Amino acid sequence: MYQDNKIWIGSAGNKKVYIYPKMANRHGMIAGATGTGKTVSLKVLAESFSNCGVPVFMADVKGDLSGICMDGVENESIARRIDALGLMEEGFFFRGCPTAFWDIYGEKGLPLRTTISEMGPLLLAKIMGLNDTQSAILSIVFKIADDEELLLIDTKDLRSMLQYVGENAKEYTLRYGNISTASLGAIARALTTLESEGGELFFGEPALNIGDWFCTDTSGRGTIQILDCQRLINNPTMYSTFMLWLMSELFEVLPEAGDLEKPKMVFFFDEAHLLFDNASKELLGKVEQVVKLIRSKGVGIYFITQNPKDIPNGVLSQLGNKIQHALHAYTPSEQKAAKACSQSFRENPEFNTYETLLQLGIGEALVSVLDESGIPTMVERCTILPPQSMMSPLDDAERQKLIQNHLLYVRYSRTEDRDSAYEFLQRKFLADAESAQMAKETAAAEKQRLREEAAAKKAAEKKEAAKDKRVKSAAKNVASSAAGTIGREIGNSVGSSIGGKFGKKLGGNLGASLGRNLLGTLFGR
Repeated sequence: MYQDNKIWIGSAGNKKVYIYPKMANRHGMIAGATGTGKTVSLKVLAESFSNCGVPVFMADVKGDLSGICMDGVENESIARRIDALGLMEEGFFFRGCPTAFWDIYGEKGLPLRTTISEMGPLLLAKIMGLNDTQSAILSIVFKIADDEELLLIDTKDLRSMLQYVGENAKEYTLRYGNISTASLGAIARALTTLESEGGELFFGEPALNIGDWFCTDTSGRGTIQILDCQRLINNPTMYSTFMLWLMSELFEVLPEAGDLEKPKMVFFFDEAHLLFDNASKELLGKVEQVVKLIRSKGVGIYFITQNPKDIPNGVLSQLGNKIQHALHAYTPSEQKAAKACSQSFRENPEFNTYETLLQLGIGEALVSVLDESGIPTMVERCTILPPQSMMSPLDDAERQKLIQNHLLYVRYSRTEDRDSAYEFLQRKFLADAESAQMAKETAAAEKQRLREEAAAKKAAEKKEAAKDKRVKSAAKNVASSAAGTIGREIGNSVGSSIGGKFGKKLGGNLGASLGRNLLGTLFGR
């Protein structure tokens, strides 16, 4: 509850416990076993930040935060807490908060998207579960895309780049290093898996403009952005990597702000252990870096988890505002964890922190915050305030109505597919195929032309040979006829002189035959 420019968390007897807005970007934690009241504490903080004009982001893992947009309803449990804390005299009343719903899958909120390029090769390799070699080759693919000015927006762009690089691996190997076809194939398989898990919806445009989250309503209250993670949580790797990308995006986009009177924005990450489970050393280092440095950008980050040990020490040491609900300690390891948790608080001489931690009831918590000077306060046993908004989840019909009536619905509800690597490489492929087809057709035409020329030449030669043959045959016939005539005349003359009429005939026939045979021999018959 926002009161006197402070965020009232709860009360320890007659003492109110506050978080000072100017210390809210020192980050914080809400921890405790299942059913101890973490969700109520989360709602109380989120509502209070909204009421003081600070935009809020919440990851809704269990689907029980959507009611924050509606006015609360009094029940027996809430009535008892209101009376016990004297809230009616403090101006407590039920009201919802301005809220926008988001969903990577576009089912229970506005579609939340980013691009392949904005995610980058490091986080993308984490989502896809690539080994070091495959991650290095993925970085090379990104580098080639940058050098050749090819936009990587969605998964089909990345798939086209993988195919293109594979087809030209020999050329690129000399410039960028060895590119294994087997590794490219492994990346392509991992990309197929990512698409089946929702990556095809998550990567695309219009990509989220983080500036759209830094908004207030007409009364100056910060808008609460709720990301529905009920389906996303089934892929813990994608969930953790997305949250890391979100923090990194904020860190890169926001300018340095220094110390502000209140944060520019506050993030609540539920099931925080998923951010760190099975995370590589590099990713853990990235999370720690962002948590340490994003404070100067005016952003506060609050982790919600069951046990503080789920959070790495490097991150845990950066959390100045702590709300610790009850922990169960039934085993020696649980007792050790509870003792470590109790020792992280500044001791209060009025009670034993460890024993109190094990005895806390539902809605109670050990609270330690940073005072106005940034010094951790002594731990207090507090009864947490009830939320002003509705405790139960919003029904689907009402949710869809709010989604479709939101000002950002028009901007994000429709997908865009502008010209990028896929389209460029498709055009290049078609142009190369057309060039190859033209070259093939040109070669075939040239071959046909040469074939036709050879056939025409052969036909001409054959025709010329036939002509020569006819000429020779005609010449032979003329010569033969002439020789026969001459021979006949000579034979007639000779035969007539020798043997009269009979001799003339015999001599003519003999002379004609001899003349034709002689000229036939000369002309080669």
